[in-house]
Amino acid sequence: MICRKLALLLAALELAGCGYNTFQSQDETITAAWAEVLNQYQRRADLIPNLVETVRGFARQEQEVLIGVTEARARVGSIQAGPELIDDPQAFQQFQAAQGELSSALSRLMVVVERYPELKSDANFRDLQAQLEGTENRITVARNRYIESVRDYNVTVRSFPSNLTAMLFDYDTKPSFTVENETELARPPPVDFTPDAE
Repeated sequence: MICRKLALLLAALELAGCGYNTFQSQDETITAAWAEVLNQYQRRADLIPNLVETVRGFARQEQEVLIGVTEARARVGSIQAGPELIDDPQAFQQFQAAQGELSSALSRLMVVVERYPELKSDANFRDLQAQLEGTENRITVARNRYIESVRDYNVTVRSFPSNLTAMLFDYDTKPSFTVENETELARPPPVDFTPDAE
């Protein structure tokens, strides 16, 4: 009986030193950070119908842009974005691509808005725009927290001796957000100081 308790105590001490608890803690941190990312993306998605309707009232001839925003939002909504998404790199990439399309569509919508001064002065639109800008900032913060959590977890998965525990319990690295147009960003922007010919 004493030998059995001693063996259990030794096994518990071994598990405590192998990083198992660290994996559990970091995995929970990632799950919470991911939930916040999804929460902010949902907030943005909820604002879009009101934004589209407000713009539609002023800029009926911009149907193509409005339809693009609506379709991008629908694609985002069609992806099941639960906690299990962070364990599926392919689904994570599809989710990220859909969110990127929505961001791009919203950018085109804001360009349209610049052509309508009366829309920019509308109180409803200004309120929606402020909410959308605030939400985009929250998305950035939430994504950064998620990226940091994933970085910490992935370092633990790949570091010795915790990598042995990772192999034993099948803990793999988790995907993080990436930049869609990384090659474009790596290219320095052209700078031309010559005055335009008139």
